[in-house]
Amino acid sequence: MDIVGFLKSQFIFHLLICYIFIVSGLIINFIQLFTLILWPINKQLFRRINCRLAYCISSQMVMLLEWWSGTDCTLYTDPENYHKYGKENAIVILNHNFEIDFLCGWNFCERFGVLGSSKVLAKKELSYMPIIGWMWYFLEIVFCKRKWEEDRKTVMQKLLNLRDYPENFWFLIHCEGTRFTEQKHQASMQVAEAKGLPKLKYHLLPRTKGFAVTVQCLRNVVFGICWGKETSVEAKLIHSTVSAVYDSTLNFRNNENPTLLGVLNGKKYHADLYVRRIPLEEIPEDEQECSNWLHRLYQEKDAFQEEYYRTGTYPAVPIVPPRRPWTLLNWLFWALLLLYPLFKLLINMINSGSSLTLASFGFVIVMASVGVRWMIGVTEINKGSTYGNNDNKQKQK
Repeated sequence: MDIVGFLKSQFIFHLLICYIFIVSGLIINFIQLFTLILWPINKQLFRRINCRLAYCISSQMVMLLEWWSGTDCTLYTDPENYHKYGKENAIVILNHNFEIDFLCGWNFCERFGVLGSSKVLAKKELSYMPIIGWMWYFLEIVFCKRKWEEDRKTVMQKLLNLRDYPENFWFLIHCEGTRFTEQKHQASMQVAEAKGLPKLKYHLLPRTKGFAVTVQCLRNVVFGICWGKETSVEAKLIHSTVSAVYDSTLNFRNNENPTLLGVLNGKKYHADLYVRRIPLEEIPEDEQECSNWLHRLYQEKDAFQEEYYRTGTYPAVPIVPPRRPWTLLNWLFWALLLLYPLFKLLINMINSGSSLTLASFGFVIVMASVGVRWMIGVTEINKGSTYGNNDNKQKQK
């Protein structure tokens, strides 16, 4: 291991990275709170500002993947569609097999300039989590309780609110509902057999209701907005919502199983992402037909996974989107802003010679290390959600 790789693996640097992320995140959350006064005055300005503030948080995670670990990401896609990425609203369907697949999804967004405005369908509990959860609240992220009878009305309203969003956005969705494990896969295939659906080898059975409603609510429409003074009236047409679905299948070379801890340790991975652009007009409007279409899509995704495991490639042209400097520059800004007062405080504490002060500092370090380990543990597959285990079993009864 070279000296740079050795330094990246040291826990003190992990603490400093997490210190910058946590403190800067809380500062940004505080600023976001004050932007609420803009909502009744100028909703679109509120949205644009919060897209930039959210970028300051999420780009730090992408910086770890792109610059700290140096992970490469090769995009396999149709060159004719490549120029459309980042210039239109889209629903992005992601497979959910890896601990850092969410990070690779963000990296995909960053390469095409839509990271700050990207949306997800997230579980309600995350909305209460400081930094990421609070950031998502101000981005108008769609939260759900995973109980469709309760979620349907709320999810539809949240999605309809995005129709006039002023920035290009990608709506990232894991249709499987939870991360792939062998136990969940077995339970999911039992449900597939009971419902007479084709079995999948590398995916869980997709949950179709959320996807069907997302497509229904985000189909292209044109809004006419009129405003004026006295007899002078102007009209503005807003072409909003989604133009296409990006079917995305992620894998890592050499059968690697990447983890957030590995990224934090500076380990380099190589991701291969296969993206198919499917115009929204090709997706049925009827809910049942849309559900059938999604099941067929996942059968195709399974075939692509099979081919990748056999050949190590996808049936498309490999392209490496250029890495943008903004994630690194954003992190360097916050590092310079926050590390100076930290080091100054540390020097003053050492110079004071107070045993109580030093003991308090040691306690803070211990608590910080526990917090860092907890944050990493949230992404670990073996500590993931039980959604998809008991839930599927109950459906068979």
